[in-house]
Amino acid sequence: MSKKRGLSLEEKREQMLQIFYESQDFYLLKELEKMGPKKGVISQSVKDVVQSLVDDDLVLKDKIGTSVYFWSLPSCAGNQLRNTSNKLESDLSNSKKRYIELVEQRDSLKRGREDSEEREAALEELKAVELHHKKLKEELAAYADSDPAALEAMKDAIDVAHSAANRWTDNIFTLQQWCSTTFPQAKEQLEHMYREVGITEDFEYLQ
Repeated sequence: MSKKRGLSLEEKREQMLQIFYESQDFYLLKELEKMGPKKGVISQSVKDVVQSLVDDDLVLKDKIGTSVYFWSLPSCAGNQLRNTSNKLESDLSNSKKRYIELVEQRDSLKRGREDSEEREAALEELKAVELHHKKLKEELAAYADSDPAALEAMKDAIDVAHSAANRWTDNIFTLQQWCSTTFPQAKEQLEHMYREVGITEDFEYLQ
């Protein structure tokens, strides 16, 4: 025996609306949860189904004191459908106007671009110019190292590096002097350490 199929969300919405339409009364949520199963909507689903109806303006709700009441009349659905219909008609009208504008714009852009020998020749010439321009850019990039501005920038960078190297050399000499003065008894250990880090006797300022 096949298992009975449960109601879809839309079917549940229709059944819950019938409760309101048949009685045209006001209900608390707990009352609706008791009535839902009689319409095939389990009590656990009633809250979500009713809220979806509220979101679509098919069911109204209001707080009176500490309680929240729900209600709906057939006219509510009619008003909601009329509003939806009006909006769809307005959207359709705007879409038609936009379509006409786009067609006119397309036709305007086509004028002067009809296929012809002159147009084909112009396109071929444009393609050749673009290809030549690309080739020139590639050649220019190959000679970038010889660019006077690039060479000047490299020269400036060398000067900065030269000054920085001599500044650090001066700092090293100052540190060596301080170590010799502060730790005279560790002269051999200090010289050994200097050699290990590459500071040999020929260590000097750059000229």
